[in-house]
Amino acid sequence: MITESLSIVVPVYNSEGSLPVLLQQLSLLLPTLAPQFEVILVNDASRDGSGAAIDRACEEHDWVVGIHLMRNFGQENAQLCGIRSARFETLVTMDDDLQNPPEEIPRLLAKLAEGFDVVYGFPRRESHGLWRDFASRITKLTLQTAMGIEVANRVSNFRAFRSQLREAFTDYRGAFVSVDVLLSWGTSRFAAIPVSNPPRPIGKSTFTVRKLIIHAMNMVTGFSTLPLQLASLAGFVFAFFGFCLLLFVLARYFIHGEPVAGFPFLASTLSIFSGVQLFAIGIIGEYMARMHFRLLDKPAYVTRTINRKTRSTSR
Repeated sequence: MITESLSIVVPVYNSEGSLPVLLQQLSLLLPTLAPQFEVILVNDASRDGSGAAIDRACEEHDWVVGIHLMRNFGQENAQLCGIRSARFETLVTMDDDLQNPPEEIPRLLAKLAEGFDVVYGFPRRESHGLWRDFASRITKLTLQTAMGIEVANRVSNFRAFRSQLREAFTDYRGAFVSVDVLLSWGTSRFAAIPVSNPPRPIGKSTFTVRKLIIHAMNMVTGFSTLPLQLASLAGFVFAFFGFCLLLFVLARYFIHGEPVAGFPFLASTLSIFSGVQLFAIGIIGEYMARMHFRLLDKPAYVTRTINRKTRSTSR
């Protein structure tokens, strides 16, 4: 046994075909890892038969917990729901598409036992296509800014961590969720190990470049002040540029006895400064929008039903 008790959290969206395979693999592995365990399946308003598959799994296995959300809140929000519902001391989050092999979980737990609080399993090689891989890298750079830790560029949804970390974000109520950022609020002891990442055998990923970029923008404006700092820096740089232009105009007048002529010069200068102003106003507007949603107290998720049997999960 590697740990005393273990909770596996799996957000589920349109994975009717892969769920039985994943649960079969976990049923063989988990009894070798912990005497007490559970698998929490969070149905993020799937459009296929995933909900029924979760209910069947709850009937067949007393260690499976099914949670159905009222609508589609997103993968991060579904993960947060499962993390808060977990009962045991060690948590593992993983995807439902079989690209996070369960046989890699012991390696995550072994690394966690070395004294770390969070351990990521990052793929040895990204294989989602050029634009998807590019957007993924942008998202990880954004995470590095928001988290401020060394391993931020190697984060993934395949992670193991200690349940005590939930205390750091018990009262978090924002609608924009980043589990990785929330974990960084509670500890700085992170680690990452390379794991296998086989191609998705069933179904098609719903993540697109657009969704990844929106997620990155939500993270950097929701959990970091970097954009505001960039806006301030841009304002300072272009104020200095404007001062240099003023010196140029005055020098030309006093040296040559004539002002700087030409509409293109004036129009170009006005366009540059107007663009910088609009850029800064846009960034401030993004932060005001985040404050607006926080004041609305929009929930991160709403649970419809929880299917949990009361029998013992010991093995």
